[in-house]
Amino acid sequence: MISIKCFTFNPFMENTYLLHDETGEAIVIDPGCYESYEKEELKDYISANGLKLVHLLNTHGHIDHVLGNSFISEEFGLELTIGSKDLDTLRSVAVYAPSYGFQGYKGIEPSKFLEEGDEVHFGKSKLDVIFLPGHAPGHIAFYNVEEKFCIGGDVLFEGSIGRTDLPGGDFDTLIDSIKNKLFLFDDDMTVHPGHGGTTTLGQEKRTNPFCTIY
Repeated sequence: MISIKCFTFNPFMENTYLLHDETGEAIVIDPGCYESYEKEELKDYISANGLKLVHLLNTHGHIDHVLGNSFISEEFGLELTIGSKDLDTLRSVAVYAPSYGFQGYKGIEPSKFLEEGDEVHFGKSKLDVIFLPGHAPGHIAFYNVEEKFCIGGDVLFEGSIGRTDLPGGDFDTLIDSIKNKLFLFDDDMTVHPGHGGTTTLGQEKRTNPFCTIY
């Protein structure tokens, strides 16, 4: 059974996810921790629960989701893994980070890349990878059908969707990703988004003003 812990970090109120199972092996997805107290909060939780981090993953390369990449990599000796089509998005953060007030941002290069259909293993658990472009050109998400959840990044929110006005974003592509890929899963799948609270696919299929299908 996979346990999911959500931390909300940085001025963008970004959701960082730490997943682990009964073996104690864990993964971190989209570490947004930038300030020292945010890094300590994440590190203290890992230590207090006796967890061993084995993967550092990004759903996409926007600044709010990658601020803690270098910290996690250095602190826990992990290489970064990201979608194969989002390298340019990630690399661009170093250019604009100072203008957002993050003068101390330190970027790292990924050494592993994921495609749709790939799997991420930790402990006795597995996540599958799905490609969901539109918010970012190489956006991926991680899901587990048996446990009925998806770590969705900035694709689908409760009552909303990811913005598409950033470089590489495209509204029609995002709606296609949601309706023709994400919405193929059962209604009771829980979505853990990059911002805000959780929702279910059924709720968004029925009520989301951008992409209802019922």
